[in-house]
Amino acid sequence: MTEGNGIERADLCIIGAGAGGLSVAAGAAQLGAKVVLIEKGEMGGDCLNHGCVPSKALLSAARAAHVAAGSARFGIHATPRIDHGAVHDHVHRAIAAIAPHDSQERFEGLGVTVIRAPGRFVSPREVEAGGRRIRARRFVIATGSRPAIPPIPGLDELPFETNETIFARTMPPRHLLVLGGGPIGLEMAQAHARLGAAVTVIEAAPRIAPREEPELAAILAERLAAEGVRILAGHKVVRANRGATDAADRVVLHLENAEGQRITVGGSDLLVATGRRPAVEGLGLEAAGIRTGPGGIETGPDLRTTNRRVFAIGDVGGRGGFTHLAGAQAALVIRAALFGLPVRMRDDHVPRVIFTDPELAHVGLTEETARTRHGRHLEVVQVPLADNDRAICEGRREGHAKLMVARGRPVGVAIVGPLAGEQIQLWALALARRMKLIDLAAMISPYPTFGESAKAIAGAWLGPRLFESAWPRRIVRLVRHLP
Repeated sequence: MTEGNGIERADLCIIGAGAGGLSVAAGAAQLGAKVVLIEKGEMGGDCLNHGCVPSKALLSAARAAHVAAGSARFGIHATPRIDHGAVHDHVHRAIAAIAPHDSQERFEGLGVTVIRAPGRFVSPREVEAGGRRIRARRFVIATGSRPAIPPIPGLDELPFETNETIFARTMPPRHLLVLGGGPIGLEMAQAHARLGAAVTVIEAAPRIAPREEPELAAILAERLAAEGVRILAGHKVVRANRGATDAADRVVLHLENAEGQRITVGGSDLLVATGRRPAVEGLGLEAAGIRTGPGGIETGPDLRTTNRRVFAIGDVGGRGGFTHLAGAQAALVIRAALFGLPVRMRDDHVPRVIFTDPELAHVGLTEETARTRHGRHLEVVQVPLADNDRAICEGRREGHAKLMVARGRPVGVAIVGPLAGEQIQLWALALARRMKLIDLAAMISPYPTFGESAKAIAGAWLGPRLFESAWPRRIVRLVRHLP
Protein backbone atom coordinates (compact mmCIF):
# COMPACT_ATOMS: atom_id res chain seq x y z
CA MET A 1 0.00 0.00 0.00
CA THR A 2 1.32 3.47 -0.94
CA GLU A 3 0.14 6.59 0.88
CA GLY A 4 -0.55 9.88 -0.86
CA ASN A 5 2.82 11.23 0.23
CA GLY A 6 4.60 8.42 -1.59
CA ILE A 7 5.41 6.39 1.52
CA GLU A 8 4.93 2.64 1.08
CA ARG A 9 3.53 0.67 4.02
CA ALA A 10 4.48 -2.88 4.98
CA ASP A 11 4.08 -5.24 7.88
CA LEU A 12 7.74 -6.16 7.73
CA CYS A 13 10.73 -4.51 6.06
CA ILE A 14 13.93 -6.56 5.89
CA ILE A 15 17.35 -5.18 5.02
CA GLY A 16 19.61 -7.96 3.75
CA ALA A 17 18.84 -10.98 1.58
CA GLY A 18 21.23 -13.47 3.12
CA ALA A 19 20.28 -16.61 5.01
CA GLY A 20 18.51 -14.85 7.87
CA GLY A 21 16.73 -12.20 5.87
CA LEU A 22 15.48 -14.65 3.25
CA SER A 23 14.14 -17.00 5.95
CA VAL A 24 12.18 -14.17 7.56
CA ALA A 25 10.87 -12.94 4.21
CA ALA A 26 9.73 -16.37 3.03
CA GLY A 27 8.05 -17.30 6.30
CA ALA A 28 6.32 -13.95 6.77
CA ALA A 29 5.08 -13.75 3.17
CA GLN A 30 3.62 -17.25 3.31
CA LEU A 31 1.78 -16.26 6.48
CA GLY A 32 0.08 -13.42 4.62
CA ALA A 33 2.24 -10.49 5.74
CA LYS A 34 3.13 -7.64 3.40
CA VAL A 35 6.91 -7.87 3.16
CA VAL A 36 9.53 -5.58 1.63
CA LEU A 37 13.01 -7.07 1.16
CA ILE A 38 15.96 -4.77 0.45
CA GLU A 39 19.30 -6.05 -0.89
CA LYS A 40 22.09 -3.99 -2.42
CA GLY A 41 24.26 -6.94 -3.44
CA GLU A 42 23.74 -10.54 -4.48
CA MET A 43 20.67 -12.48 -3.40
CA GLY A 44 21.66 -15.28 -1.05
CA GLY A 45 24.31 -13.23 0.68
CA ASP A 46 27.71 -14.47 1.76
CA CYS A 47 26.73 -18.08 2.46
CA LEU A 48 25.59 -18.83 -1.07
CA ASN A 49 28.03 -16.70 -3.02
CA HIS A 50 31.26 -16.54 -0.99
CA GLY A 51 30.95 -18.80 2.03
CA CYS A 52 29.31 -22.09 2.94
CA VAL A 53 28.35 -23.26 -0.55
CA PRO A 54 31.51 -22.55 -2.58
CA SER A 55 33.84 -23.57 0.24
CA LYS A 56 32.15 -26.95 0.68
CA ALA A 57 32.11 -27.49 -3.08
CA LEU A 58 35.85 -26.78 -3.23
CA LEU A 59 36.48 -29.06 -0.24
CA SER A 60 34.56 -31.84 -1.98
CA ALA A 61 36.71 -31.53 -5.10
CA ALA A 62 39.84 -31.53 -2.95
CA ARG A 63 38.67 -34.62 -1.08
CA ALA A 64 38.13 -36.44 -4.39
CA ALA A 65 41.73 -35.70 -5.34
CA HIS A 66 42.97 -36.81 -1.93
CA VAL A 67 41.02 -40.08 -2.01
CA ALA A 68 42.34 -40.88 -5.48
CA ALA A 69 45.91 -40.13 -4.45
CA GLY A 70 45.62 -42.38 -1.39
CA SER A 71 43.64 -45.20 -2.95
CA ALA A 72 46.60 -47.63 -3.05
CA ARG A 73 45.90 -48.65 0.55
CA PHE A 74 42.62 -50.15 -0.69
CA GLY A 75 44.36 -51.97 -3.54
CA ILE A 76 43.32 -49.32 -6.06
CA HIS A 77 46.10 -47.56 -7.94
CA ALA A 78 45.24 -44.17 -9.40
CA THR A 79 47.01 -40.87 -9.97
CA PRO A 80 44.70 -37.85 -10.01
CA ARG A 81 45.08 -35.23 -12.72
CA ILE A 82 43.66 -31.96 -11.44
CA ASP A 83 41.95 -29.67 -13.93
CA HIS A 84 41.70 -26.41 -11.99
CA GLY A 85 39.36 -24.84 -14.52
CA ALA A 86 36.96 -27.76 -14.11
CA VAL A 87 37.23 -27.47 -10.31
CA HIS A 88 36.27 -23.80 -10.61
CA ASP A 89 33.29 -24.79 -12.78
CA HIS A 90 32.19 -27.39 -10.20
CA VAL A 91 32.19 -24.75 -7.47
CA HIS A 92 30.10 -22.37 -9.51
CA ARG A 93 27.70 -25.09 -10.65
CA ALA A 94 26.96 -25.72 -6.98
CA ILE A 95 26.20 -22.02 -6.47
CA ALA A 96 24.03 -21.94 -9.60
CA ALA A 97 22.07 -25.02 -8.51
CA ILE A 98 21.13 -23.45 -5.18
CA ALA A 99 20.70 -19.86 -6.39
CA PRO A 100 17.09 -20.23 -7.70
CA HIS A 101 15.92 -20.96 -4.15
CA ASP A 102 17.32 -17.59 -3.09
CA SER A 103 16.43 -15.67 -6.25
CA GLN A 104 14.51 -12.43 -6.60
CA GLU A 105 12.04 -14.20 -8.88
CA ARG A 106 11.19 -16.81 -6.24
CA PHE A 107 10.56 -14.21 -3.56
CA GLU A 108 8.52 -12.00 -5.83
CA GLY A 109 6.49 -15.13 -6.61
CA LEU A 110 5.82 -15.42 -2.87
CA GLY A 111 4.47 -11.87 -2.89
CA VAL A 112 7.56 -10.16 -1.48
CA THR A 113 8.44 -6.70 -2.79
CA VAL A 114 12.17 -6.89 -3.57
CA ILE A 115 14.20 -3.68 -3.87
CA ARG A 116 17.75 -4.11 -5.21
CA ALA A 117 19.40 -1.04 -3.70
CA PRO A 118 21.13 0.05 -0.50
CA GLY A 119 18.72 0.63 2.36
CA ARG A 120 19.08 3.10 5.23
CA PHE A 121 16.94 4.34 8.08
CA VAL A 122 15.78 7.92 7.81
CA SER A 123 13.75 7.82 11.03
CA PRO A 124 12.87 5.28 13.73
CA ARG A 125 9.98 4.05 11.57
CA GLU A 126 11.10 4.57 7.98
CA VAL A 127 13.69 3.20 5.59
CA GLU A 128 14.73 4.61 2.23
CA ALA A 129 15.98 2.40 -0.63
CA GLY A 130 16.24 3.00 -4.36
CA GLY A 131 14.36 6.30 -4.14
CA ARG A 132 11.47 4.66 -2.28
CA ARG A 133 10.46 5.24 1.34
CA ILE A 134 9.03 2.36 3.36
CA ARG A 135 7.19 2.66 6.66
CA ALA A 136 6.80 -0.73 8.32
CA ARG A 137 5.29 -2.03 11.51
CA ARG A 138 8.50 -3.97 12.19
CA PHE A 139 11.99 -4.03 10.65
CA VAL A 140 14.68 -6.72 10.49
CA ILE A 141 18.34 -5.95 9.89
CA ALA A 142 20.11 -8.98 8.39
CA THR A 143 23.02 -7.45 6.52
CA GLY A 144 25.57 -10.07 7.59
CA SER A 145 29.30 -9.40 7.81
CA ARG A 146 32.37 -8.64 5.75
CA PRO A 147 35.94 -9.91 5.93
CA ALA A 148 37.90 -8.21 8.70
CA ILE A 149 41.21 -6.92 7.35
CA PRO A 150 43.82 -6.47 10.08
CA PRO A 151 45.78 -3.17 10.26
CA ILE A 152 49.12 -4.68 9.23
CA PRO A 153 51.63 -2.16 7.86
CA GLY A 154 52.05 -2.67 4.14
CA LEU A 155 49.08 -5.04 3.72
CA ASP A 156 46.98 -2.50 1.83
CA GLU A 157 49.71 -2.28 -0.81
CA LEU A 158 49.59 -6.03 -1.56
CA PRO A 159 47.29 -8.11 -3.72
CA PHE A 160 45.41 -10.50 -1.45
CA GLU A 161 42.36 -12.70 -1.46
CA THR A 162 39.48 -13.00 0.98
CA ASN A 163 36.61 -15.48 0.96
CA GLU A 164 34.78 -12.99 -1.25
CA THR A 165 37.36 -13.24 -4.05
CA ILE A 166 39.17 -16.57 -3.85
CA PHE A 167 36.43 -18.66 -5.46
CA ALA A 168 36.66 -16.63 -8.67
CA ARG A 169 40.17 -17.97 -9.34
CA THR A 170 40.65 -20.41 -12.18
CA MET A 171 44.40 -20.84 -11.71
CA PRO A 172 45.86 -22.40 -8.56
CA PRO A 173 48.33 -20.57 -6.33
CA ARG A 174 51.87 -21.90 -6.28
CA HIS A 175 52.35 -21.18 -2.59
CA LEU A 176 49.32 -19.89 -0.66
CA LEU A 177 49.93 -17.98 2.57
CA VAL A 178 46.84 -18.19 4.79
CA LEU A 179 46.58 -15.49 7.41
CA GLY A 180 44.31 -16.90 10.13
CA GLY A 181 43.94 -20.39 11.61
CA GLY A 182 40.19 -20.35 12.14
CA PRO A 183 37.51 -22.24 10.18
CA ILE A 184 37.81 -20.34 6.88
CA GLY A 185 41.60 -20.37 6.91
CA LEU A 186 41.90 -24.06 7.78
CA GLU A 187 39.30 -25.21 5.27
CA MET A 188 40.92 -23.25 2.45
CA ALA A 189 44.40 -24.36 3.53
CA GLN A 190 43.54 -28.05 3.30
CA ALA A 191 41.55 -27.67 0.09
CA HIS A 192 44.39 -25.91 -1.73
CA ALA A 193 47.03 -28.28 -0.37
CA ARG A 194 45.05 -31.27 -1.66
CA LEU A 195 44.70 -29.56 -5.02
CA GLY A 196 48.47 -29.26 -5.35
CA ALA A 197 49.50 -25.93 -3.79
CA ALA A 198 52.12 -25.39 -1.12
CA VAL A 199 50.34 -23.86 1.88
CA THR A 200 51.50 -22.02 5.00
CA VAL A 201 49.05 -21.05 7.76
CA ILE A 202 49.95 -18.17 10.08
CA GLU A 203 47.98 -17.88 13.33
CA ALA A 204 48.64 -15.31 16.06
CA ALA A 205 47.19 -17.51 18.82
CA PRO A 206 49.38 -20.28 20.29
CA ARG A 207 47.49 -22.92 18.28
CA ILE A 208 45.18 -23.20 15.30
CA ALA A 209 41.42 -23.35 15.91
CA PRO A 210 41.93 -21.44 19.17
CA ARG A 211 38.22 -21.50 19.99
CA GLU A 212 38.11 -25.30 20.00
CA GLU A 213 39.14 -27.89 22.57
CA PRO A 214 42.97 -28.07 22.53
CA GLU A 215 43.17 -31.89 22.37
CA LEU A 216 40.94 -32.03 19.31
CA ALA A 217 42.57 -29.06 17.59
CA ALA A 218 45.92 -30.84 18.02
CA ILE A 219 44.60 -33.88 16.13
CA LEU A 220 43.50 -31.64 13.28
CA ALA A 221 46.84 -29.82 13.25
CA GLU A 222 48.67 -33.14 13.05
CA ARG A 223 46.57 -34.22 10.08
CA LEU A 224 47.11 -30.95 8.24
CA ALA A 225 50.85 -31.14 8.82
CA ALA A 226 50.88 -34.72 7.53
CA GLU A 227 49.28 -33.44 4.32
CA GLY A 228 52.03 -30.86 3.87
CA VAL A 229 50.42 -27.77 5.38
CA ARG A 230 53.02 -25.72 7.24
CA ILE A 231 51.54 -24.24 10.43
CA LEU A 232 53.12 -21.23 12.13
CA ALA A 233 51.03 -20.79 15.29
CA GLY A 234 51.93 -18.18 17.87
CA HIS A 235 53.21 -15.81 15.19
CA LYS A 236 51.81 -12.36 14.46
CA VAL A 237 52.46 -10.45 11.26
CA VAL A 238 54.29 -7.21 11.98
CA ARG A 239 54.80 -6.09 8.38
CA ALA A 240 53.94 -7.11 4.83
CA ASN A 241 55.52 -6.15 1.55
CA ARG A 242 55.83 -7.18 -2.07
CA GLY A 243 58.55 -9.57 -3.11
CA ALA A 244 61.26 -8.55 -5.52
CA THR A 245 60.05 -8.01 -9.06
CA ASP A 246 61.99 -11.01 -10.34
CA ALA A 247 61.13 -13.27 -7.36
CA ALA A 248 58.57 -16.06 -7.37
CA ASP A 249 57.19 -14.86 -4.02
CA ARG A 250 54.88 -11.92 -4.72
CA VAL A 251 53.99 -11.60 -1.03
CA VAL A 252 56.41 -11.41 1.90
CA LEU A 253 55.25 -11.46 5.53
CA HIS A 254 57.47 -10.57 8.46
CA LEU A 255 56.44 -12.52 11.57
CA GLU A 256 57.21 -12.28 15.28
CA ASN A 257 56.56 -14.93 17.94
CA ALA A 258 55.87 -14.51 21.66
CA GLU A 259 59.62 -14.54 22.45
CA GLY A 260 60.26 -11.69 20.04
CA GLN A 261 61.99 -13.87 17.46
CA ARG A 262 61.36 -12.83 13.86
CA ILE A 263 61.12 -14.87 10.68
CA THR A 264 60.10 -14.07 7.13
CA VAL A 265 57.84 -16.16 4.91
CA GLY A 266 57.07 -15.62 1.27
CA GLY A 267 54.42 -16.94 -1.06
CA SER A 268 52.87 -16.41 -4.44
CA ASP A 269 49.45 -15.54 -3.01
CA LEU A 270 47.87 -14.42 0.26
CA LEU A 271 44.47 -15.30 1.72
CA VAL A 272 43.36 -13.07 4.59
CA ALA A 273 41.05 -15.11 6.82
CA THR A 274 41.27 -13.23 10.11
CA GLY A 275 37.59 -13.15 10.97
CA ARG A 276 34.53 -11.12 10.07
CA ARG A 277 33.12 -7.72 10.98
CA PRO A 278 29.41 -6.84 11.10
CA ALA A 279 28.15 -4.96 8.03
CA VAL A 280 26.59 -1.87 9.63
CA GLU A 281 27.99 0.86 7.41
CA GLY A 282 25.50 3.10 5.62
CA LEU A 283 22.41 1.80 7.44
CA GLY A 284 21.56 5.12 9.11
CA LEU A 285 21.31 3.43 12.50
CA GLU A 286 21.67 6.72 14.38
CA ALA A 287 18.50 8.03 12.74
CA ALA A 288 16.64 4.97 14.01
CA GLY A 289 18.05 5.12 17.55
CA ILE A 290 19.86 1.80 17.14
CA ARG A 291 22.98 1.31 19.23
CA THR A 292 26.03 -0.68 18.09
CA GLY A 293 28.99 -2.19 19.91
CA PRO A 294 32.22 -3.98 19.01
CA GLY A 295 30.29 -7.13 18.08
CA GLY A 296 27.73 -5.39 15.90
CA ILE A 297 24.23 -4.17 16.60
CA GLU A 298 23.31 -4.56 20.25
CA THR A 299 20.38 -6.91 20.79
CA GLY A 300 18.66 -8.51 23.74
CA PRO A 301 17.71 -12.17 24.11
CA ASP A 302 14.54 -11.35 22.15
CA LEU A 303 16.74 -10.13 19.23
CA ARG A 304 15.33 -6.60 19.47
CA THR A 305 17.63 -3.62 19.11
CA THR A 306 17.48 -0.44 21.18
CA ASN A 307 14.64 0.52 18.80
CA ARG A 308 12.01 -2.05 19.77
CA ARG A 309 10.46 -1.95 16.31
CA VAL A 310 13.71 -3.26 14.85
CA PHE A 311 15.23 -6.74 15.14
CA ALA A 312 18.79 -7.69 14.15
CA ILE A 313 19.71 -11.27 13.26
CA GLY A 314 22.66 -13.21 11.94
CA ASP A 315 26.24 -11.90 11.88
CA VAL A 316 25.20 -8.27 12.20
CA GLY A 317 23.48 -8.94 15.51
CA GLY A 318 26.65 -10.09 17.22
CA ARG A 319 25.14 -13.31 18.61
CA GLY A 320 27.03 -15.79 16.43
CA GLY A 321 27.97 -16.03 12.77
CA PHE A 322 26.41 -19.24 11.48
CA THR A 323 23.89 -19.71 8.69
CA HIS A 324 21.93 -22.24 10.76
CA LEU A 325 21.81 -19.83 13.71
CA ALA A 326 20.47 -17.05 11.47
CA GLY A 327 17.72 -19.43 10.36
CA ALA A 328 16.78 -20.20 13.95
CA GLN A 329 16.73 -16.51 14.80
CA ALA A 330 14.51 -15.86 11.78
CA ALA A 331 11.87 -18.23 13.16
CA LEU A 332 11.88 -16.36 16.47
CA VAL A 333 11.55 -12.99 14.76
CA ILE A 334 8.50 -14.18 12.82
CA ARG A 335 6.83 -15.26 16.07
CA ALA A 336 7.60 -11.94 17.73
CA ALA A 337 7.01 -9.57 14.81
CA LEU A 338 3.86 -11.11 13.33
CA PHE A 339 2.18 -12.74 16.33
CA GLY A 340 3.43 -10.57 19.17
CA LEU A 341 4.66 -13.60 21.07
CA PRO A 342 7.51 -13.36 23.59
CA VAL A 343 10.70 -15.04 22.37
CA ARG A 344 14.11 -15.67 23.86
CA MET A 345 17.16 -16.89 21.96
CA ARG A 346 19.00 -19.78 23.59
CA ASP A 347 22.61 -20.16 22.59
CA ASP A 348 23.60 -23.23 24.62
CA HIS A 349 22.81 -25.76 21.89
CA VAL A 350 24.11 -24.07 18.72
CA PRO A 351 26.56 -26.39 16.95
CA ARG A 352 29.56 -25.30 14.93
CA VAL A 353 31.74 -27.26 12.50
CA ILE A 354 35.11 -26.81 10.85
CA PHE A 355 34.64 -28.75 7.61
CA THR A 356 38.20 -29.98 7.22
CA ASP A 357 39.03 -33.68 6.97
CA PRO A 358 38.68 -34.80 9.69
CA GLU A 359 35.89 -32.43 10.63
CA LEU A 360 35.88 -30.74 14.02
CA ALA A 361 32.46 -30.14 15.56
CA HIS A 362 31.32 -28.68 18.86
CA VAL A 363 28.05 -27.97 20.63
CA GLY A 364 27.46 -26.48 24.06
CA LEU A 365 30.10 -25.39 26.54
CA THR A 366 33.83 -25.77 26.25
CA GLU A 367 35.60 -27.40 29.19
CA GLU A 368 36.92 -24.04 30.37
CA THR A 369 33.48 -22.43 30.40
CA ALA A 370 31.82 -25.52 31.83
CA ARG A 371 34.25 -25.57 34.77
CA THR A 372 33.42 -21.97 35.57
CA ARG A 373 29.68 -22.60 35.33
CA HIS A 374 29.35 -26.02 36.96
CA GLY A 375 32.38 -26.22 39.25
CA ARG A 376 32.73 -29.50 41.14
CA HIS A 377 29.67 -30.96 39.41
CA LEU A 378 31.48 -31.09 36.07
CA GLU A 379 32.90 -34.34 34.75
CA VAL A 380 35.02 -34.47 31.61
CA VAL A 381 35.30 -37.70 29.63
CA GLN A 382 37.79 -38.26 26.78
CA VAL A 383 36.61 -40.88 24.27
CA PRO A 384 38.85 -42.27 21.48
CA LEU A 385 36.74 -43.20 18.44
CA ALA A 386 39.43 -44.98 16.41
CA ASP A 387 37.79 -48.38 17.06
CA ASN A 388 34.49 -47.43 15.46
CA ASP A 389 33.86 -50.31 13.02
CA ARG A 390 32.79 -48.05 10.15
CA ALA A 391 35.93 -45.96 10.62
CA ILE A 392 38.04 -49.12 10.46
CA CYS A 393 36.32 -50.26 7.25
CA GLU A 394 36.92 -46.91 5.58
CA GLY A 395 40.43 -46.44 6.94
CA ARG A 396 39.47 -43.17 8.60
CA ARG A 397 40.35 -43.65 12.24
CA GLU A 398 41.39 -40.20 13.49
CA GLY A 399 38.38 -39.97 15.77
CA HIS A 400 38.20 -38.50 19.26
CA ALA A 401 35.44 -36.99 21.37
CA LYS A 402 35.31 -34.92 24.52
CA LEU A 403 32.22 -34.93 26.71
CA MET A 404 31.35 -32.40 29.42
CA VAL A 405 28.73 -33.72 31.88
CA ALA A 406 26.98 -32.03 34.78
CA ARG A 407 24.54 -33.96 36.98
CA GLY A 408 24.08 -36.68 34.37
CA ARG A 409 23.33 -34.34 31.47
CA PRO A 410 25.68 -33.37 28.64
CA VAL A 411 26.52 -29.66 28.69
CA GLY A 412 29.14 -29.72 25.93
CA VAL A 413 30.44 -32.15 23.32
CA ALA A 414 33.33 -31.86 20.88
CA ILE A 415 34.13 -34.39 18.17
CA VAL A 416 36.98 -34.61 15.69
CA GLY A 417 36.63 -37.28 13.06
CA PRO A 418 34.92 -38.26 9.81
CA LEU A 419 31.51 -36.62 9.42
CA ALA A 420 31.77 -34.99 12.83
CA GLY A 421 29.28 -32.38 11.60
CA GLU A 422 26.72 -35.14 11.10
CA GLN A 423 27.57 -36.79 14.41
CA ILE A 424 27.16 -33.59 16.42
CA GLN A 425 23.52 -33.17 15.40
CA LEU A 426 22.24 -35.75 17.87
CA TRP A 427 24.13 -33.99 20.63
CA ALA A 428 22.62 -30.66 19.59
CA LEU A 429 19.19 -32.25 20.07
CA ALA A 430 20.25 -33.68 23.42
CA LEU A 431 21.31 -30.26 24.67
CA ALA A 432 18.26 -28.54 23.21
CA ARG A 433 15.91 -30.98 24.98
CA ARG A 434 18.14 -31.21 28.08
CA MET A 435 18.27 -34.99 27.76
CA LYS A 436 20.16 -37.27 30.13
CA LEU A 437 23.00 -39.46 28.98
CA ILE A 438 21.00 -42.55 29.87
CA ASP A 439 18.47 -41.50 27.21
CA LEU A 440 21.19 -41.57 24.55
CA ALA A 441 22.49 -44.91 25.77
CA ALA A 442 19.01 -46.37 25.23
CA MET A 443 19.04 -45.41 21.54
CA ILE A 444 19.48 -48.18 18.96
CA SER A 445 21.94 -47.11 16.24
CA PRO A 446 22.27 -48.83 12.86
CA TYR A 447 25.49 -50.80 12.46
CA PRO A 448 28.06 -49.98 11.23
CA THR A 449 27.82 -46.19 11.22
CA PHE A 450 29.91 -43.28 12.40
CA GLY A 451 26.81 -42.21 14.30
CA GLU A 452 27.31 -45.11 16.71
CA SER A 453 29.82 -42.82 18.35
CA ALA A 454 26.97 -41.26 20.34
CA LYS A 455 26.44 -44.52 22.22
CA ALA A 456 30.19 -44.92 22.70
CA ILE A 457 30.48 -41.41 24.12
CA ALA A 458 27.48 -41.83 26.43
CA GLY A 459 28.71 -45.28 27.41
CA ALA A 460 32.13 -43.93 28.38
CA TRP A 461 30.41 -41.99 31.15
CA LEU A 462 27.74 -44.56 32.05
CA GLY A 463 29.95 -47.66 31.92
CA PRO A 464 31.94 -47.07 35.10
CA ARG A 465 28.73 -46.33 37.00
CA LEU A 466 27.23 -49.60 35.86
CA PHE A 467 30.17 -52.00 35.79
CA GLU A 468 32.39 -50.59 38.52
CA SER A 469 29.71 -49.86 41.09
CA ALA A 470 29.00 -52.34 43.87
CA TRP A 471 25.20 -52.23 43.81
CA PRO A 472 24.61 -53.92 40.41
CA ARG A 473 26.80 -56.81 41.56
CA ARG A 474 24.83 -57.13 44.77
CA ILE A 475 21.57 -57.27 42.82
CA VAL A 476 22.98 -59.97 40.54
CA ARG A 477 23.96 -62.05 43.58
CA LEU A 478 20.50 -61.64 45.13
CA VAL A 479 18.68 -62.54 41.91
CA ARG A 480 20.86 -65.63 41.54
CA HIS A 481 19.07 -67.19 44.47
CA LEU A 482 15.58 -66.62 43.08
CA PRO A 483 13.79 -69.62 41.53
